[in-house]
Amino acid sequence: MAIRNAHKSLRATKVLAVAIAIALVPSTMIAAGVSNGDVAASKAAAINHAKHGKYCSATALNQYAACLSEVGDDHFTANAVCTNVSDPQARSECFADARQESGEALQLCGEQRSARGNLCSVLGEDRYDPDINPADFDDDFTNLTNPNPWYPLDIGNQWVYESGDGKEIVAVEVLDKTKQIQGVTCIVVNDRSFDDGRLVENTDDWFGHRRDGTVDYCGEISQDFGYFDGDDPQESELVEIEGSWKAGRDGAKSGTLFPSMPVVGRIYRTEYAAGDAEDIVEVVSTNYGYGVDPDLDRFVPQALAELMCPNHDCVVMRDTTPLEPGEFEHKYYAVGIGQFLEVKPEEGEFAQLVDCNFDAKCEQLP
Repeated sequence: MAIRNAHKSLRATKVLAVAIAIALVPSTMIAAGVSNGDVAASKAAAINHAKHGKYCSATALNQYAACLSEVGDDHFTANAVCTNVSDPQARSECFADARQESGEALQLCGEQRSARGNLCSVLGEDRYDPDINPADFDDDFTNLTNPNPWYPLDIGNQWVYESGDGKEIVAVEVLDKTKQIQGVTCIVVNDRSFDDGRLVENTDDWFGHRRDGTVDYCGEISQDFGYFDGDDPQESELVEIEGSWKAGRDGAKSGTLFPSMPVVGRIYRTEYAAGDAEDIVEVVSTNYGYGVDPDLDRFVPQALAELMCPNHDCVVMRDTTPLEPGEFEHKYYAVGIGQFLEVKPEEGEFAQLVDCNFDAKCEQLP
């Protein structure tokens, strides 16, 4: 403005000075009282940790700095939206909501930092850089070297899960499709979620199968859909693809979806795309059967567990992610069937297998 209007140079210079001053004030400080020093200190600590071989902690600190910066950016974007609200009361409420959301987001940044730090104490400080050698993987899913008994990936296999309240349905199918990811032939598994009969998510997962039987998670393309009043006809509308990732793209790396031989206490990453996909799994039982462990029996349909685990040989995994600190779910797996139940104990929610097409037990599901 000052350049194009030289005759107003003094006024323009003052305006520019104010603009620069605002730009230099860290957005996180304006958002919720976090200074630019917090970001700088986190970056400096990350560099120091990396110098001393603490790569996991350095990663966590870098992600914390990124989170703080993102909160600031989002806050200014929200302010831009609020500025263009004409009604004074609505505009004031918009700014108040923006401040509150920024504060909540900053709190989440801190909780995620703590969760990642705790994870480093468990997994160690080494870099996460899994060894991917295509020669270690099967490339023919019609003739797997050592099929994983807890994660059957035969083409055409289908599972249908239903939530406890009956409102949500998830349909999973192993497709006759493969995808090359980092030289590995990955099978495509389609996962569709329905809420009250309407499609709300459609995901293609990409799984690699190692010759030793380990199933690797190589990425996914996830599409979320919404429905809006007034549309005629009522059709699904793509609203986001958040959570999508692919090993080898933007630093994302594959993880272990299911080991060839689960060992109680083992903890490992199932996926890694910083800020988008950071799931962690712990093997909590390899001999689950109903009636032995009250904690693992919570919200488990007894008839289903007794059908799937008559010999107390089911595997239970605890799934967590530092992206959602404090939340976890238990997943239950049976030989020859795969996952038959998912439970969120803290919420009292579960989704159970109600149909499948490849095992005699499928006909006996309660």
